[in-house]
Amino acid sequence: MLLDVKRGDIGSTAAGYADAYLRDGSSLAADAITVSPFLGVGSLDPVFDTALEYGRGVFVLALTSNPEAPSVQHARTPDGRTVAQAVLDDLAVRNAGATPLGSIGAVVGATIGQTGHDLTRLNGPFLAPGIGAQGGTPEGLRAVFGDALSAVLPAVSREVLAAGPSPEALRKATEEHLQRCVAAVTRG
Repeated sequence: MLLDVKRGDIGSTAAGYADAYLRDGSSLAADAITVSPFLGVGSLDPVFDTALEYGRGVFVLALTSNPEAPSVQHARTPDGRTVAQAVLDDLAVRNAGATPLGSIGAVVGATIGQTGHDLTRLNGPFLAPGIGAQGGTPEGLRAVFGDALSAVLPAVSREVLAAGPSPEALRKATEEHLQRCVAAVTRG
């Protein structure tokens, strides 16, 4: 289970979030969570440490699809990189040497098209929200992720939920979306 909590804070607060969402025995424990790096990626160290300790994952916001995001994520750092690229580069350092992929991934929206960012060095998974209700398609993932496509986890939750409440309809929608996403990600 992936919890889209988008938490991000410093010190004991980040550790508290990590304990609540990633530690064994917590009633809120998930397999992975989303977090925000905009207090500095280093502020998320307690979350990363807890995730690694308990064999869980973390997806860090990098290039989201909301319309307001580019003003922050495409802003330039003193060394000329975008804020998003700086986040991706920091995550790549944390995943270095992990096989087959590290447990720290990035959130990159499925609707943003060609990013102009280097996604190939992450060595971790990508969560790609925005398929369906937000206008993204499984077939459009190649334009966003290019050579990093094999590490993409497409998110289609709203589309699947819209098929409900019948369990049979939910299963059918899930299977249809799964088939489209698998075809898009594995097609050469």
